[in-house]
Amino acid sequence: MDDNLKERTEKEIAMMEKVFRSLSVKDRKNKFSSDFFDMSSNYFNDSKFFVGKKDYLRAFEAVVISWAYIDAGIKVGLFEVPANLREYFTV
Repeated sequence: MDDNLKERTEKEIAMMEKVFRSLSVKDRKNKFSSDFFDMSSNYFNDSKFFVGKKDYLRAFEAVVISWAYIDAGIKVGLFEVPANLREYFTV
């Protein structure tokens, strides 16, 4: 097992923990917003599940997919994050 993969995965999960604590969904009644949030949240939960199984490759993949949903959601105006976290995204 690549220790670097484990370390990187844990770092990405910790960063996404911060994002989820401060993320706001602009319109929770909008099905598109809700679906994007749910997909991101589900992939994030999957990443933590895979870490528990010591499957760091799948955990890393899942957390990156979670990040991508949030990034896209911010880009199209579905989500907001505080200024101190915007540097992690393409906006």
